[in-house]
Amino acid sequence: MVTITIGLLIPLLGTMMGSAFVFFMKKDMSVRLQKSLLGFASGVMVAASVWSLLIPAMEMEADSGKWAVMPAAIGFLLGIGFLLIIDELTPHLHIGTDKPEGVRSHLSRTAMLALAVTIHNLPEGMAVGVVFAGADSNITNISLASAVAVSIGIAIQNVPEGAIISMPMRAAGNSRWRSFLIGSLSGAVEPIGAIAVLMLASMLMPALPYLLSFAAGAMFYVVVEELIPEASSGQHSNLSTIGFAVGFVMMMVLDVVMG
Repeated sequence: MVTITIGLLIPLLGTMMGSAFVFFMKKDMSVRLQKSLLGFASGVMVAASVWSLLIPAMEMEADSGKWAVMPAAIGFLLGIGFLLIIDELTPHLHIGTDKPEGVRSHLSRTAMLALAVTIHNLPEGMAVGVVFAGADSNITNISLASAVAVSIGIAIQNVPEGAIISMPMRAAGNSRWRSFLIGSLSGAVEPIGAIAVLMLASMLMPALPYLLSFAAGAMFYVVVEELIPEASSGQHSNLSTIGFAVGFVMMMVLDVVMG
């Protein structure tokens, strides 16, 4: 139980470490570094979705023969649809843009930035929660070490995310501590989402393959809808491609070695 608790909190620590960049960096994050980090985060999320979520979901249904892919396919599409609805209904504002998305609201710019990050981080928390649920059960091939690997991988990619959030807040005139706090709180939704999914999965073990692939679909939505477009727009998009490759391979190796 202690290991699971620590595993659920590790991603938040990664966000806090990234947010702490405001204490060490005086200027805005360079475009080159931001592109590289966005690509890296994308690679980690895609690899975690495939090796830690989709493949275990299909392995759980191996007795179904060629139909073993159906729970993974259905769950994946439901995850995409869920994030699509959340994205359309929640008023939010992405960093670097002035045009809010979602339903019209009178929320402050800071509040909408926080909601954008919440939408982004929710699927990561879901992924951590569901892999720990799988590791805690006796019906999957997911080991506790593999679940910890996913948590560490998410935490590593949360480091640049925390910096990407806190640094613009500092550049906008907020104090270092305020920027750090906002950046750190942006990751608070992850342990909350992880605990919620962990509790739900413990009650619905037969639906675990769907929950695994649901989390994968939600993560893919974030990558395709937000991270990749931001990473590939403008100059230095080749750096985001390199970052993606490094992040993907690192997460793949981490999962296989620790699994």
